[in-house]
Amino acid sequence: MPPTETDETRKVKVGVPRETRDGETRVALTPDVIRQLSRKPFEVIVERGAGELAGFTDAAFEEVGTTLVDSAKNVYDSAEIIVKIQRPTDDEIAQLHEGQTVCALLQPLTNQENVVKLSERKVTAMSLDAIPRITRAQSMDVLSSMSTCGGYMAVLLAASHLPKFFPLLMTAAGTIPPAKVLILGAGVAGLQAIATARRLGAQVEAFDTRSVVKEQVESLGATFIDIEMEEDAETAGGYAKELAEDHIKKEQEAIHNHALKSDVVITTALVPGRRAPILITEQTVKEMQPGSVILDMAGEMGGNCEVTTPGETTVVHDVTIMSPFELPTRMPFHASQMFARNTATLLEHLAPEGELVFDMEDEITKGVVLTKDGEVLHEPTLAWMKEKEGTA
Repeated sequence: MPPTETDETRKVKVGVPRETRDGETRVALTPDVIRQLSRKPFEVIVERGAGELAGFTDAAFEEVGTTLVDSAKNVYDSAEIIVKIQRPTDDEIAQLHEGQTVCALLQPLTNQENVVKLSERKVTAMSLDAIPRITRAQSMDVLSSMSTCGGYMAVLLAASHLPKFFPLLMTAAGTIPPAKVLILGAGVAGLQAIATARRLGAQVEAFDTRSVVKEQVESLGATFIDIEMEEDAETAGGYAKELAEDHIKKEQEAIHNHALKSDVVITTALVPGRRAPILITEQTVKEMQPGSVILDMAGEMGGNCEVTTPGETTVVHDVTIMSPFELPTRMPFHASQMFARNTATLLEHLAPEGELVFDMEDEITKGVVLTKDGEVLHEPTLAWMKEKEGTA
């Protein structure tokens, strides 16, 4: 069991191990945020080298009073709260102690087995991607922060693969028209992609099934594609919801016509816990201009393009189709800072007086706590467990 203290100077011990997933370059807490936490009832323990890939040296952590340890085991043995970016592996779960708390992007809607394993260790598991989208929790919204990074990076990658300029240019060789960019999905990632493409000088169109985002799209200088829909695709929590098959076909037809005129198409459409909807068919790809680029941000959930190969860059019918995973890892310095600031705000919410308090009547706490005291509290996981028992 991690050590505890009872005197007035008690601080909650927060541990940050090095990320172990291949390609993960971020770190869960950064020196600037640790300095902020150290003024409050927190002590932070960091594994040596945890921030190197993000540009944060061990010396930078030491300067703000961080305790550096030589191994992940030292972190798990000492900390009350483990803060990670990626969900823990089986080896990492085995190092967790009963009564410990782990905060990470647990993705419970698609990784229910991981949630069950955490409950079996009798740890309190908190999913940072389950922060409720309410005003009070905006400063804790890790998903929005990472989507901001992803939308920005998506445009830069697409621009680097397009054999054309993005902006309008007046040159000695004549006038070069601006690139035409189509953004599918105007959530946080899509809006950031619109803003970035506009800054690079492209002519931008955007489509979203949620009519409420039209004003936001137009405020960024893009043209909103209006499609008459019988139902709006926004849930009460502000996320997109799955539409009926006939609505998806109607979308595909409209998107087809606009994609044929576009140099770049960036897709961002996701439905929580479901396969990403197919918005671009292979027939659309066949008819697009040779040299066009599709950057599919939904690759980890199957992709929005019918011929996407998740995690890879391919050329299909003379169109470059990119589907990189974890775009924020390509700009780890600021991605880490944003992640850390969101997470620190949540930690301060949970332990304002030097003691972790899990008030399950609080909307934020109830939203993020998946397991506690050996029980699974996450309703979708409970439903999955019942279904599994029924088919056993």
